[in-house]
Amino acid sequence: MLAGCGTEGYAGVTAAPASGVAPPTTPAPAAPGTAASGEPVKSAAAARPVTTSGPAVQEKAVPTTTAPPAANPGRSAQPVRTTPVPLPTNDAARLRTLPASTKQVIIVQSGSQTSTSATLQAYARDGGSWTPVLGPMAARVGAKGFSDSKHEGDMTTPAGMFAIDATMYGISADPGVRYAYHRVVTDDWWNENSDTPGYNTFVHGPNPGGPSEALWTFVPQYNYFAVIRYNMPATPGRGSGIFLHVASGNSTAGCVSLAQGDLLSVLRWLDPAANPQIVMAPTAWLGRY
Repeated sequence: MLAGCGTEGYAGVTAAPASGVAPPTTPAPAAPGTAASGEPVKSAAAARPVTTSGPAVQEKAVPTTTAPPAANPGRSAQPVRTTPVPLPTNDAARLRTLPASTKQVIIVQSGSQTSTSATLQAYARDGGSWTPVLGPMAARVGAKGFSDSKHEGDMTTPAGMFAIDATMYGISADPGVRYAYHRVVTDDWWNENSDTPGYNTFVHGPNPGGPSEALWTFVPQYNYFAVIRYNMPATPGRGSGIFLHVASGNSTAGCVSLAQGDLLSVLRWLDPAANPQIVMAPTAWLGRY
């Protein structure tokens, strides 16, 4: 059994002459630079209008357009000033769905959905800013990576944002956490039997059956652990027993594991008054949360 791990002009027309009237004669074309009368033609710039043997043609004046005055005469246009929008400074600052009361967040992320290695970093909020306080730390996740549709026994870590349960546990004595702490003894189980009313809860007594875990038997994994509130309250078959626990050197069956020293730093830092949340996902999915 694996430990604790349930995851884009116009042309004219000449009329026919009246009967008995001689047609007018057509003068020979004037030489270039002369009018029909034989007088030199002055340039348009020298004299207007130009006079020929016909009636004077008055050139039509070309209207001129004057640009409207500037709104502020004597002042040049000023550039439009905009206030730059600050970019998120870290992964916690990019999260969009954290509860307003949350002042602590843990982010566990991997390079791909199928990777079993991840990093964990913890952040605290002071006013409106998120500041890294722990990590990054090397972590392991499910043997089949992350899933956003986890079910019991699929060996994946559930992707999403979850709270930390009210009680921490461990085979070893309370290491000084701020949460309630239960030291595990014989016959302490995590019920992973979907067919029972207590599915995905801690129980003391006889074996609940199915893939339930005998918590006192997993060393070093359950020397210390926090319960991640995935599938709580429980829907049968959706997965159970998702913990933040001590690493064994291998991938998990769905939990998140850390070296014991790193885990203790995280467990001691977590404060129930800060309503801490844990976000678990491939890096590419963090924008969902």
